[in-house]
Amino acid sequence: MKTLDKTQIKQLKALAHKLKPIVTVGQHGMKDSINDELAIAIEFHQLMKVKINLGDRVERDKLVEELTKEHNAELVQRIGNIAVLYRRNFDKENLLKKS
Repeated sequence: MKTLDKTQIKQLKALAHKLKPIVTVGQHGMKDSINDELAIAIEFHQLMKVKINLGDRVERDKLVEELTKEHNAELVQRIGNIAVLYRRNFDKENLLKKS
């Protein structure tokens, strides 16, 4: 997947601002059911927030990296325990404006 440029990241951050987390990863980490839900949600929404309730920052960073790789998504932003992920669905309208 191509990396987003600064303008695209800015657009996605603005769109994500009003979103609420769709998927929450609990303190026990990833489960297959959570992974399945994430796959469905990112396919449908393209842009989504994921709440990661793991206690340690290093663990959260590692999980976010795993999620982006596994779901072929890009990390738009991460603040605390909230990560914003984006993956373009070509069957839907493009969220990014042409520059």
